[in-house]
Amino acid sequence: MSIKQNDRYPYDIVAVRDDFPILQSEVYGNRLVYFDNGATTQKPRSVVEKIERNYYNTNANVHRGVHFLSQQATDEHEAAREVVRGFINARFAHEVVFTRGTTESINLVASSFGKAFLEPGDEVIVSQMEHHSNIVPWQLLPGVKLKVLPFAEDGTLQVGQLEGLISSRTKIISVTHISNTLGTVNPIKEIAQIAHRHNIPVLVDGAQGIPHEKVDVQELDVDFYAFSGHKVYGPTGIGVLYGKEEWLNKLPPYQGGGDMIDHVTFEKTTFAPLPFKFEAGTPDYIGSTALSEALRYVQQIGLDKIAAHERGLVAYAYAELRKIDGIRFYGEAVGKSSVISFNIDGIHPYDVGTVLDKLGIAVRTGHHCAQPVMQTFGVEGMVRVSFALYNTYDEVDRLVEGLHRVVGIFKRQTNRKKASA
Repeated sequence: MSIKQNDRYPYDIVAVRDDFPILQSEVYGNRLVYFDNGATTQKPRSVVEKIERNYYNTNANVHRGVHFLSQQATDEHEAAREVVRGFINARFAHEVVFTRGTTESINLVASSFGKAFLEPGDEVIVSQMEHHSNIVPWQLLPGVKLKVLPFAEDGTLQVGQLEGLISSRTKIISVTHISNTLGTVNPIKEIAQIAHRHNIPVLVDGAQGIPHEKVDVQELDVDFYAFSGHKVYGPTGIGVLYGKEEWLNKLPPYQGGGDMIDHVTFEKTTFAPLPFKFEAGTPDYIGSTALSEALRYVQQIGLDKIAAHERGLVAYAYAELRKIDGIRFYGEAVGKSSVISFNIDGIHPYDVGTVLDKLGIAVRTGHHCAQPVMQTFGVEGMVRVSFALYNTYDEVDRLVEGLHRVVGIFKRQTNRKKASA
């Protein structure tokens, strides 16, 4: 596949793609086109090499040893926390809690907040476009009621209805920054302003926000913000929960064990200060340093440039995909992010994905862990194409060509069935 290096790219796309060896691989004899970035992103060499270096050179448990390796590993782990703090512009490094990912971060808040502040009959407001990870943890709390903020046909969140949903029993609002299915970029700052007028905290699922938008948690004025490393070119198994100091201090620990304690007796335990109160057990200190390397990589390219590139890809893809017979899009909100979800009339999304896979093109099919969104549109699943900083216009052309082939295959099958009937 030849990449046309021209003014459509805000950075050296060829050099960037060279940083991701997997993009040079072949699938069924075709050069890989990877459009499943909403599920997980590929990793640049620098991130993988950081993992290797740390295991070979600074592998020792953090916060526990006086020996050299332990001190060195601790320094790197805490330096990674500072990188995250700067990336999201948190006020303090101790407002950054390392977790296993967005899902655990949301579960941490739901569990600890629920224990401290929620009683049966209390309400949590979520949006209609939430990932299951921002629905199920709240449903696990006994007697807590979910209220749902709907979205319009084009995928725009109906924020004007938020005030009407708030009652005296509303204790927290938990919404996604960017929909993993619709690509809608929600007005988080406006939601936070409305919530805070009622003294209600806001938790944001930032899994899709962090890779595509510049996130300033102080500017957004959110109380909690959760994201995963693997969505932003980092390793799996590491994530972040940002929490305002005042809220983290109010919440009880999520798990018990080593490193989160101050003093333990059989009668009573006191807990460590932030952020360690929420980091029981041996942390993923290799993952945290690799995550910090991924964030540095993104910063070196520039989030503004990445966002501009992805917006260009989305616009071009929409223009070309509209030429395909029978295609139907889901979620076309103004200013949407780099996700396009669709179906093709008469063809199951799994069949679309299977044929594309044989052509070397990886897309997502199914309900995308957002079954309420599927129910809203009356479908069982969708095909999802999600872009990243290394994708190209040539790859979009490959996708469109592949979809034309899909339509042709199933049209011929239909004609043969009609002829034999």
